Amino acid sequence: MDVYLPIANLAVDGLVIVALGALTGVLSGLFGVGGGFLTTPLLIFYGVPPTVAAASASTQVTGASVSGVLAHRRRGGVDYRMGLITVGGGIIGAGIGALLFRFFQAIGQIDVVISVLYVVMLGSIGSLMLREAIDSLRPPRDGVAPKPRKRRHHPIVTALPLRWRFYRSGLYISPFAPLLLGVAVGTLTMLMGVGGGFILVPAMLYILGMSAGVVVGTSLFNILFVTMATTMMHALTTHAVDIVLVVLLLFGSVTGAQFGTQLAQKVKAEWLRLALAAIVLAVALRMLFGLFYQPDEIYTVIQL
Repeated sequence: MDVYLPIANLAVDGLVIVALGALTGVLSGLFGVGGGFLTTPLLIFYGVPPTVAAASASTQVTGASVSGVLAHRRRGGVDYRMGLITVGGGIIGAGIGALLFRFFQAIGQIDVVISVLYVVMLGSIGSLMLREAIDSLRPPRDGVAPKPRKRRHHPIVTALPLRWRFYRSGLYISPFAPLLLGVAVGTLTMLMGVGGGFILVPAMLYILGMSAGVVVGTSLFNILFVTMATTMMHALTTHAVDIVLVVLLLFGSVTGAQFGTQLAQKVKAEWLRLALAAIVLAVALRMLFGLFYQPDEIYTVIQL
């Protein structure tokens, strides 16, 4: 089923795009990530221009996050106070990202910047996640399982002024920590078309020291509102949002998110981390290969 994308200016198989959206939704429910870290590269591999892929993926992530947040809200897995602070930082970061996006677009380097960011971010985060997943699955020495380490926030967080209580997360930390984290995620959301969950979830666990039970839901809450803001900024500044592409992706992702949430409750967390790490590293390696691979057509002509 061929469908024409007016902004991307090419025809695609609609069923392939819907299936891609469903895969994004499953990842959203399973891991608390928006799924844009996978959607954007796969769209690029399929032939969609990187600018359109990044802008449209961030729009699609919004739909997947709505479904995921509702599912986690029903079981009390969202820290709204923490989420609102990261959302505030994310909106500030989205504004910074919009300025950077326009700058790199003006000098003709936005495609390279998007690819390099994916290689660096996914490669480093995927490696850390893979190491931890392997350590957690490795049989204990002497047959005695080590005691689980108590999660504590990073020493840098302790040094920040003004502390608030985040009861659902079990934290007493400075609100500047989640605010700054939100700024970083918002900037990357604008530049890369990602929800930022693949950065936000590990950061909430290992930097903020949040309770694991609310990390996924709170991450999706943040992703929902930050991607809404980035969508509006893309529509007003870069004009790269392809609504036909977004609708096809949303059609699959909303259903996929519900399935992913149900599956997450049945699979061991260690195996989930291992699977996510493998996916992240595979995408990073493919993006790295694309940086050095010479395409058949070195020059392309696009409509502005």
